[in-house]
Amino acid sequence: PGIILEYQLRDQSTEMKEIDLLQLTPEVDVDVIVNQIVFEEPLITESRKPYLRRLIYKLIEKLENNESSDYFLFKILRAHILPLTNCAFNKSGDRFITGSYDRTCKVWNTIQGDELLTLEGHRNVVYAIAFNNPYGDKIITGSFDKTCKLWNSETGQLYHTYRGHATEIVCLQFNPQGTVIATGSMDNTARLWDVESGECLHTLLGHTAEIVSLDFDTQGQRIITGSFDNTVKVWDVRNGRCIHTLSGHQSEVSSCQFNYSSDICISGSIDRSCKVWDVQSGSCIHTLRGHNDEILDVSFNTTGSKLVTASADGNARVYNTMTGACHAVLGGHEGEISKICFNPQGSRILSASSDKTARLWDVESGECLQVFEGHTDEIFSCAFNYEGDTIITGSKDNTCRIW
Repeated sequence: PGIILEYQLRDQSTEMKEIDLLQLTPEVDVDVIVNQIVFEEPLITESRKPYLRRLIYKLIEKLENNESSDYFLFKILRAHILPLTNCAFNKSGDRFITGSYDRTCKVWNTIQGDELLTLEGHRNVVYAIAFNNPYGDKIITGSFDKTCKLWNSETGQLYHTYRGHATEIVCLQFNPQGTVIATGSMDNTARLWDVESGECLHTLLGHTAEIVSLDFDTQGQRIITGSFDNTVKVWDVRNGRCIHTLSGHQSEVSSCQFNYSSDICISGSIDRSCKVWDVQSGSCIHTLRGHNDEILDVSFNTTGSKLVTASADGNARVYNTMTGACHAVLGGHEGEISKICFNPQGSRILSASSDKTARLWDVESGECLQVFEGHTDEIFSCAFNYEGDTIITGSKDNTCRIW
């Protein structure tokens, strides 16, 4: 949660400034927060207090949203003839995309369940896909054909094909500003590409095995890559240099992520542990143990105060980021959990499993609130939209379900 200030300079140009309210909860004293912001922020005068108060109440309303309501099955979409690889929402959740072994990416209308576009051109499996959220006007697709393609999400027009990787592309991401694309490949490298020109800006060399996970920080100035060489590397986006190599895992890294303030990152590994790292120094703050099989996914909540790990042992574990204490164990799945995420409000966790179900959990109590049943094969993908009131699950049964 936060507020963006837009203000005009003397030369009539407009600037923006973000005020993060990461500690905001429905229980806070709003007047205390309003007074604190006005005291610390010279751009906001006393006369703006009533408007500021209304904005904060609006944010609290968003945080309280969807606390009690159950999700129901809204649509089943038989997306592709061949198996799905991935699915992702745009920011508002009114559109989502699916990638497939049929070499295409499809764009869907969430409410009607209609197929809007089929993005064709790859010569092999479309494995990794993403919108340029929060804007949502562009899509990237990464393929086993070694290329990444950039598309217009409204018209389906192909802007660029990024060539340079020697083998399959398995992970990709837009930077938060939507100006740079990162791709990670089985060729042990990641590459940074310019969205406008289509040029390769930097090749990130140094890993000695496949790169399977990557994540930009909030400012888009650094990126982390997680590799099967057991390490995570922190890179400077501006010059492509490696800032730190985060070593300590005994086996392959499966997933890595920055927290919102980008001072901490986490990595999950096949060695059954999750490590919390100080990005500035490159040192390990915590090694989180407790799983008795491989960790397949890790995720922070939106503020970075908690993290969750998903394992092949069928359990997920919630930890306090600062103390490293295990806060809850989410037990109930009968197969490995391959994907996990918090809702935007930070009150719920969604998990996807090979037992053909997805589950919704209460973060505080660890209680299972809902089981999403109906898929006939393993679920490998799950996501919330930005509001947290819609869920998508993708399965090897070739269907997507909207809940």
